[in-house]
Amino acid sequence: MAENSRKTSPAEFLSQVRAEGRKIVWPTREETVKTAIFVFIMMLILSLFFLGVDSIFGAIVGWLLTLA
Repeated sequence: MAENSRKTSPAEFLSQVRAEGRKIVWPTREETVKTAIFVFIMMLILSLFFLGVDSIFGAIVGWLLTLA
């Protein structure tokens, strides 16, 4: 594994970190609320789906155990 030939000084590193930090674009309040609502709806749909699948498999396993 080849090492970087030029080491970055701590001051230069912090300068680069600050420069990258200025590039961050935070979502607006409206975008955050829309995303949170979307996540909640998807969580509700998926939880109901997996509840149904689990119930069906539970019923199948229960039925199979009565055969034994």
